[in-house]
Amino acid sequence: MFKNQYQGGPCVEIFSAQGKNPGAIWKISGSPSAIWKEFDKEIKGFVFVLEGNSQVNKMQLPKETRQTLGLIQRFLTLQIFVPLGRDFSTELLITDLGNIKRRLYLSTVHKELSVTPLHAKIPLITMKRRIWCNMCIDLVGFTSEIFRGAAFQSLDGISISANCKLRRIFTLKSKPQETAEKDAMCGVPVMPCEPTDVIPLTCQLNKDVPQVTQLLNLTKIHKSEIKCRTHPARLQKTGSSINRGQHNIRTGKTQDVSHIAFGSKILGSPPSSNRRVSTRVSGEENHVFQGNKDPQQQK
Repeated sequence: MFKNQYQGGPCVEIFSAQGKNPGAIWKISGSPSAIWKEFDKEIKGFVFVLEGNSQVNKMQLPKETRQTLGLIQRFLTLQIFVPLGRDFSTELLITDLGNIKRRLYLSTVHKELSVTPLHAKIPLITMKRRIWCNMCIDLVGFTSEIFRGAAFQSLDGISISANCKLRRIFTLKSKPQETAEKDAMCGVPVMPCEPTDVIPLTCQLNKDVPQVTQLLNLTKIHKSEIKCRTHPARLQKTGSSINRGQHNIRTGKTQDVSHIAFGSKILGSPPSSNRRVSTRVSGEENHVFQGNKDPQQQK
């Protein structure tokens, strides 16, 4: 979809809630009453709202599994608002330089990192809530550090699940200036400064809107796991551990324990917090993701 488009600029826009029918090229799944477009008074613009069961209510790009996005910039940014006490998930289909397709499943449901050769479940324990957040995902870093020996080539699929307000999705060529972790740097060794850039004006929220920019990479995920084990009560107080995928918000029914993204069905519940799953990756696995099940499901 984007493979033949120019991607050498500062950003590439993937989704905007503005316009007549911004969801036209997306596959919208779940209840029609759970996903809609509305005008948000706080940001003075339109947003997509996804509510309810995060396993069911979602939007996926591209619509057809045989299509690919072909996005090559390093940082994927979701401009989202996630309320307290609600689950949120996003699933990314990436292709490495060996043309092997792998999935990154980032979710508030997960409490620790879980990795197989083709699939990683990444916890969003410290994700910023109840504020507009430019959630910036380091695709290059996640690919090389989680799947040892792999190198990022392209982002080929995106799935956004309830619960959130979604304004915009875009990729960035350069690392953005982070504002979410200023108070968390105490006691952290000083590292060489990486070059950063501001988010392009066309993608920015209005300056009077309360907002943060949060960078997600493997180092920050490990730090959040340690914080979760050390200060669980503190995290629960902020709402990041409340109602961890137990019930449907509207009906009170138990959520499904499977989900479908990019043509594959993933069975079973998320890994429990008291079970550490090995992150060692076998170098013998060469399965292509699309159209194949997770290797652990083939046993």
